[in-house]
Amino acid sequence: MARIAGVDLPRDKRVEIGLTYIYGIGPTRAKKIITVSGVNPDIRVKDLSDADVTALREAVESGAEVEGDLRRLEAMNIKRLMDIGTYRGRRHRLGLPVRGQRTRTNARTRRGGRRTVAGKKKAPGKK
Repeated sequence: MARIAGVDLPRDKRVEIGLTYIYGIGPTRAKKIITVSGVNPDIRVKDLSDADVTALREAVESGAEVEGDLRRLEAMNIKRLMDIGTYRGRRHRLGLPVRGQRTRTNARTRRGGRRTVAGKKKAPGKK
C-alpha cells in the first residue's frame, strides 16, 4: 500500500489518478509529479515498487504544500479576512455565499435547507 503525505492511495487506480486523492494535488499537478519522479503513469498503485513510492513521496514533498499544511494555510487566510473585517470575512462568518452569488433564491448549500413540518396547517385568520 502506497502512503504519501499521510494519505493511503487507492490500490486499484492508476498512479496518475491515485495522486489526486491527496488534498492539493489535481490532475495537472499529478502529471508534473509523475514527470519529475520518472514513474510510469499507467502503472497501478498496487504494482509500484518501493523505489517508485519513495520517488513520488520526494516529488510531492519538494513541491508546494499539500494536505494538513495546505488546509491550515487556507484556514489562516480565511481567519485573517474575518479578523480584519472585510466583506468576504463577514460572509464567511455568517455562513453565506462569499463570491457574489444571489441569496434570495438558491444558496441552500451555504444557508442550509429550511426545515418544514409535513402536514402542518396554518391557523385560520380572524375575520
